[in-house]
Amino acid sequence: MTSFRVGVQVQPQHASFDAMRRAWQEADALGADTIFTWDHFFPLTGEPDGLHFEGITSLAAMAQVTERAQVGALVICNSYRNPELLADAHRTIDHISGGRAILGIGAGWFKRDYDEYGYEFGEAPDRLRELRKAMPRIKDRLGKLNPPPLGKLPILIGGSGPKVTLKLVAQYGDMWHSFGDAEAYRRKNEILLEHCANEGRDPADIERTWGVGDVADAEALAEVGVTHFIVGIGGEGDGYDLSPLRELVKWRDA
Repeated sequence: MTSFRVGVQVQPQHASFDAMRRAWQEADALGADTIFTWDHFFPLTGEPDGLHFEGITSLAAMAQVTERAQVGALVICNSYRNPELLADAHRTIDHISGGRAILGIGAGWFKRDYDEYGYEFGEAPDRLRELRKAMPRIKDRLGKLNPPPLGKLPILIGGSGPKVTLKLVAQYGDMWHSFGDAEAYRRKNEILLEHCANEGRDPADIERTWGVGDVADAEALAEVGVTHFIVGIGGEGDGYDLSPLRELVKWRDA
């Protein structure tokens, strides 16, 4: 019988840091398998200049105040930090968490982040090319760090571009994350299977994680092979309503 995992992305927007910290701890206590933040500099929804916090420092704090869930970002933007620094930061977060860190990474897409923080946005192929160059550097640095990560620090790659991103998942990913309906998953997964065959990679070694809105989404995706379901929840001033996560945990445990 397939065992499913469920997680939550506690979006670091429109709430105080204290509220976000309480949400991480509540999600951990509820039994979430994974808790994620994201890596942006401004809110993605709601008031564009609303409350917002940076990703890597938030992730380090999350690692400190939780006890059992794996912790990571959906996803770190490759463009904002040197690949060796990214590897080192996640190794350190792995130690803070007692071996629970996930290194989630993607090519980047939110133009306002780039423009306001002085990064070169370029074109999508440029950002994908940089991600392709970064992956072996990240793996290489993880192998050199002293001390090394406490366990196998899984690499999660976000996105579903057929030529570059899914090939990188086949080459480097322990987890693959994207979103869409069951048919979208089926289509993209077929392409991933082709890349795995070309790379000599066992596709069963790559965990399929997927963004969902509710239990109905999870049930439909479970039927086509997704095993890890992540719901995104934004802040609401004084806190986060984790009801969607509570329902997912109940569904998983049933």
